[in-house]
Amino acid sequence: MRIGELSRKTGVPVPTIKYYVREGLLPAGELTSRNQASYGEPHERRLQLIRALADVGGMKVAEIADVLAAVDDTDRPLHRVLGSAADRMGRSDGTRDDAESAAARAAVTDLISRRGWRTHASNPAVTDLSEALAALARLGHGAFAELLDTYADAAEQVAHADLEYVDRQMAVEEKVEGVVIGTVLGEAVFSSLRRLAHVDASARLYGARE
Repeated sequence: MRIGELSRKTGVPVPTIKYYVREGLLPAGELTSRNQASYGEPHERRLQLIRALADVGGMKVAEIADVLAAVDDTDRPLHRVLGSAADRMGRSDGTRDDAESAAARAAVTDLISRRGWRTHASNPAVTDLSEALAALARLGHGAFAELLDTYADAAEQVAHADLEYVDRQMAVEEKVEGVVIGTVLGEAVFSSLRRLAHVDASARLYGARE
């Protein structure tokens, strides 16, 4: 297919497709003449992945490039590919040097140790979780930390489900892409489901009283 058809099928404007090619995110099409190139199903699939990482995952071009490099590196272990995707989903700009941040970091460190999670202190998720707990504490909701194990139980169940889905794929390339999709898009799915469950739980708990 020509670039115009690729644009119509994916909903991505032609100038954006050309930009992705220039940046190395999308392979160039096969030249059929001096000014024409042909694109195939792999281009369409890669373009859909790029848009998902950008639109749903909220990643910037440089971050997407790093993740795609991990996807394309067939020698990289799946565990490292997952880490490459997950590490770029951190939202925190850094920690504050106050009592709440220190207490939150201690609580997260204790949680990881207590549950035997095989991760490391430099994981961006550690910072994100710590800063979320610290922000709650500054607002007078430090007791929210008491829910950490309940949240961790749910997170473990979802993480295992994600990776069981990945393991169904037969080809290594599909497994690698599945890891990225499960990490980035699965995060959006879980967050949306949690919001829906909140509405239902609120209606059941408070609706009858009102």
